[in-house]
Amino acid sequence: MTPTSHDTFAAFIGIDWADAKHDLCLQAAGTAKRERFQLEHTPEAIDAWVTTLRTRFNGQPVAVCLELDKGPLVSALRKYDFLVLFPINPLTLARYREAFTPSRAKDDPTDAELQLELLLTHRDKLQPLQPQSPTMCALAQLVEHRRRVVGDKVRTTNRLTSTLKNYFPQVLQWFQDKDTRIFCDFLSRWPTLKAAQLARRSTLETFFRDHHVRTADVLATRMHAIKTATPLTTDEGVIAPNALLVQTLVSQLRVTLDAIEAFDHAIAQRAQGHPDFPLFQALPGAGPVFASRLLVAFGEQRERYTSAAALQKYAGVAPVTERSGKKAWVHWRLQCPKFLRQTFVEWAAESIRHSFWAQVYYQQQRDKGNTHQAAVRALAFKWLRLLYRCWQERTPYEESVYLQALTRRGSSLLQHLTKASCIAVQKP
Repeated sequence: MTPTSHDTFAAFIGIDWADAKHDLCLQAAGTAKRERFQLEHTPEAIDAWVTTLRTRFNGQPVAVCLELDKGPLVSALRKYDFLVLFPINPLTLARYREAFTPSRAKDDPTDAELQLELLLTHRDKLQPLQPQSPTMCALAQLVEHRRRVVGDKVRTTNRLTSTLKNYFPQVLQWFQDKDTRIFCDFLSRWPTLKAAQLARRSTLETFFRDHHVRTADVLATRMHAIKTATPLTTDEGVIAPNALLVQTLVSQLRVTLDAIEAFDHAIAQRAQGHPDFPLFQALPGAGPVFASRLLVAFGEQRERYTSAAALQKYAGVAPVTERSGKKAWVHWRLQCPKFLRQTFVEWAAESIRHSFWAQVYYQQQRDKGNTHQAAVRALAFKWLRLLYRCWQERTPYEESVYLQALTRRGSSLLQHLTKASCIAVQKP
């Protein structure tokens, strides 16, 4: 799908999508007549309709407006080269609808016609969907799915922790990390304190050694803790149901951990061969996870963002200023691609531990009274300006080069860096 001049479209279509059927409104170029109809959401129905369009308009470009930039319908339409998709924000359509319908009445056929009107009236403000390479499209889905699976892992471990506190809290002290194989294996074999205490010492030691816990002091401490632990309760009415729930949650956690490993492997296969991957792999604290997510966040289309400020606003990292009369207030951006902002903010938080100037800048923001999240967002805002330049010039980031640039500009951040360095040297 390539950008096409607005004057060359043979027809314009607005689609209000749904799960089982779609409402469409079509207007051919050079006419005022509008055709309204419904389309079933099946591959066969969509293909038959598109084939009819191709024949009717002799394969000339057809503009399609819809409230999606991804999903089943977009995937189905993208394979037809003569269709040019113009995605719009659902909020844009909602505001446009309310402008002419103050009662907020809503109907699917009406929404399809309103999207057609937006396409006809404001084409200069709409950007056609320009998909990236198949590798990048796959990566974009893989990193997002992986992040959701990580969220599932966190929810499962939280439930597991809450359940164990009801009858077996000691195991939470014996294992610092709950999202590990050794934790799952221990609970699968000994789901209660009584079962663990009845096990032979040699059996427990063999178990820990098999899981790479071989230090004598650590083994002795754990053996003593297991054998001398006092039960929280001996009521089988409490222990039995909670132990069964723990076994269920452990099974879910195992599946989640396996899924994360599978996603990591699939992501690494695609990301590491991409020519831009070294740009993000060199970033402080990026690692294989954030390097892949940052690669997807920036993408391949360097002409997409005209400046670093455009990227900051689109990603939701830049704050929003509102003014009315003599009043003005600043707040964080509510409407933005949430996963994109999450990627930049999470990596910025991780970079604090790996970049000296990032740590100092974060502390500087906290000293001003900003919360942790506000300080991390401010750091992400600053990082994006640097990354945009590196990305555009295809130059890997180097901390020493950036510090030299701060020196040349006489940046106020340099004074804080110097002060922090003196404090670090004075510490024993």
